[in-house]
Amino acid sequence: MFRILILFLALFANTSFAEIHDIDNNKLSAMLENQVPLVDIRTRKEWQKTGVIPNSHLLTFFDTKGNFSTEEWLPKLAAIAEKGDPVIIICRSGNRSYVVAKFLAQDAGYRYVYHAKNGIISWIKSGNKTIRP
Repeated sequence: MFRILILFLALFANTSFAEIHDIDNNKLSAMLENQVPLVDIRTRKEWQKTGVIPNSHLLTFFDTKGNFSTEEWLPKLAAIAEKGDPVIIICRSGNRSYVVAKFLAQDAGYRYVYHAKNGIISWIKSGNKTIRP
């Protein structure tokens, strides 16, 4: 048993996962003022329905059927934020953005991933501004 534990520790000693930081609307506003990029991963139809947060980067992750291609998406994200830069991910309610934030932190090598935990719905309900894309 001890050997298995030592092997496990040796294999994973250099593996590190970045932490996902859940943020509320106040923290989101502050980070936007500091020009941290906000990536809205919703679909074009969703952006048109609710509007988007000013200066958002509109970069759909999941299509309307739930499909995605990290090979196509990651280079587009890299043009917005490098792996060592902070980046905020938002969707409609926080569910899809959590999945993407987790992927970025655990699999894609991003170190400073912020997740707008309640999505654009919360942003709008709080009386914050959106614009039409």
